[in-house]
Amino acid sequence: MIEFRNLSKRFGDKRALDDLSFTAEPGRVTGFLGPNGSGKTTTMRILLGLETASSGEALVGGRTYRKIKNPLFQVGALLDARNAHPGRSGFDHLRALALTHGISNERVEFVLEEVGLSVVASRRVGDYSLGMRQRLGIAASMLGDPDVFVFDEPVNGLDPDGVMWFRELVRDFAAEGRTVLLSSHLISEVALTTDHVVIVGRGKVLADSPLSDLARLQGAERVVVRGRNVRELIEPLVVSGASVAEEHDTLVIVGSTAEDVGVLAARLNIPLIELRTQVESLEETYRQLTDSSVEYRQGSEK
Repeated sequence: MIEFRNLSKRFGDKRALDDLSFTAEPGRVTGFLGPNGSGKTTTMRILLGLETASSGEALVGGRTYRKIKNPLFQVGALLDARNAHPGRSGFDHLRALALTHGISNERVEFVLEEVGLSVVASRRVGDYSLGMRQRLGIAASMLGDPDVFVFDEPVNGLDPDGVMWFRELVRDFAAEGRTVLLSSHLISEVALTTDHVVIVGRGKVLADSPLSDLARLQGAERVVVRGRNVRELIEPLVVSGASVAEEHDTLVIVGSTAEDVGVLAARLNIPLIELRTQVESLEETYRQLTDSSVEYRQGSEK
């Protein structure tokens, strides 16, 4: 398990993290979302011992990263695809990492094959495209066959086939009982990949929820009902505490379930043409949650 406990971080007079706490659990992919400047990368860098927290702690399996012996066997991470020496070949970059932990060349060849780089393993990393460098970074994270993976913007530069490949890869990791924490600015991809979502803004946790429950928890679930006489439902719904918007022969209801609306319509003998639950997309929910936390806006949004 990955745990962040009351994590705070200051850079001079700027507070990057503000008492941030959440967990990423084994057997699921946890998506980590937030606007630019929200603290996502700082959180991951503290987790991996690349930054020091002002207060609080970040733990992997109950220990800080710096106290983990042979960390490649425990944690696989990709924070920056550009960190490989451009003069080395892809194979030599991975071999240098493998030698620090006594990992065999056979394992290096295996992960290169897994990420689709075998045919270019002898080429200089400086000649790689961004997508190829991302694949190399993913291969490096897999060298020690760890139980925990941490990825920061892992699909940057990947083509559509690569994005689908990575999605299946991390889903397989979770199915094997491993822990996966990944950040991304591609909200639609997070919606397709993750089981659980943590949303941060200005260094604070704004939401921490299973993906399937996120919109419901934020009050973004609506019941849509359509029929000739649905206006007769408005008064009893409002009396019950729901809010109702009317448009022609359609009602949009917040604060009641589709089951309750259907039971009410049956009791009042009101025939319905349509009755369904409408849940906002992750993108819409994300925007509602982070609207006040966005630091950088286009001119028309200021």
